[in-house]
Amino acid sequence: MRLRAAWMMLVLTLGWRGAGIAQSTSAASASPVAVGAIAGHPDWPVAKPADVHSADAIVAAVYDVISGPKGQARDWNRMRSLFVPDARLIPIRSVDSSAGSHSDVTLLSIDGYIARASGRMAADGFFERSVANRVEAFGNLVSVWSTYESRHAREDANPFARGINSFQLLKDGDRFWVIQITWDAEAPGKTIPAKYLSTP
Repeated sequence: MRLRAAWMMLVLTLGWRGAGIAQSTSAASASPVAVGAIAGHPDWPVAKPADVHSADAIVAAVYDVISGPKGQARDWNRMRSLFVPDARLIPIRSVDSSAGSHSDVTLLSIDGYIARASGRMAADGFFERSVANRVEAFGNLVSVWSTYESRHAREDANPFARGINSFQLLKDGDRFWVIQITWDAEAPGKTIPAKYLSTP
């Protein structure tokens, strides 16, 4: 009798464990499918086809939309339309601290970039243009290494800043989207090499 009782307990225990495993497997298979960054925002501003039909076009559109004279508001919905909704804009910066100097980044959403930059752009005037672009592509991944110059007025003889914007783009059928822009600016001891000042 004791042996039979022990056997029954073993069968019941394994049965409950099996049911638990089946339930957890079923729950895992029922987990929601990840929604894409674009598909998850059906109300996102629609881009002008001319802005997004090629890698060069979308890079030029980004420079154009952030550029303008003192006092001019930017078309931030046009800006949004160029980017996937969860895109990032990432300036690289140098940080001086008691531990010494090091490099860091600031991770900005599109709205974070707008909040940070719009006041300064309107107060001082800001024009940025591409000096040279280097485009690399594989499948639907496109990378553009874009050397830029920044001026307070379009007619300024010399830029107040130069640097390189690294654009990561998504090719989506017949349009492009900006996924991310990371940039670094020239500084003493950090000059843009000559090979990045002309398009190959």
